[in-house]
Amino acid sequence: MGQKIHPIGFRLGTTTEWTSKWFAKRGFHQLLKQDVEVKKYIKTKLRAAAIARVEVERSGNAVTVTIVTAKPGIVIGRGGAGVEDLKKSLSKFFKGDIKFRVNIQEVSNPSLVAQLVVQNMIEQLEKRLPFRRILKQSIEQVKKGGGQGVKVMVAGRLNGADIARTESLSWGKLPLQTLRADVDFGRGAALTTYGMIGVKVWIYRGEIFHKKAEDKE
Repeated sequence: MGQKIHPIGFRLGTTTEWTSKWFAKRGFHQLLKQDVEVKKYIKTKLRAAAIARVEVERSGNAVTVTIVTAKPGIVIGRGGAGVEDLKKSLSKFFKGDIKFRVNIQEVSNPSLVAQLVVQNMIEQLEKRLPFRRILKQSIEQVKKGGGQGVKVMVAGRLNGADIARTESLSWGKLPLQTLRADVDFGRGAALTTYGMIGVKVWIYRGEIFHKKAEDKE
């Protein structure tokens, strides 16, 4: 049987970093639950903002929430009204003597971020566009963005078929076993009239080599 592992989790600590950065001596489960709820709430509330990921960093009684998005204008809003509204709604999660702030970070190349490609595919699937065309367009998008390899997969009752199946297309290289390979992974589900259609995307962006420490004089 094939042994599957999450491409990002497999590389944690080597070429990828944790989206939650903090240490807790007690109450770990409460902080973890809070992180999950905050990330889920932001992604649901700002669904149209093309959010790549949400990072949470804790230091003492301070919490920093960083939103990495391809459309920062939607998150910030007119005159910063969107950020202020988001801070007010997030205050229900951070109760007590906790200070928190929200940072907005823009994605430089959305075509090479797997989660953004997934969101784009989901929007098109929910508009009932042919899934094969969506797969081909997504691969072309990654090609133009400068990706070295990509694999896109959809699973479910495709085009309203009676029996669910899995279809995928790939292009270029995709070294999933190489730790230094910069492989981005994203997944999601499109809600259609025929049920849920799962979407997965792997994008290979090249290899990462850590800089060697300079020789001491």
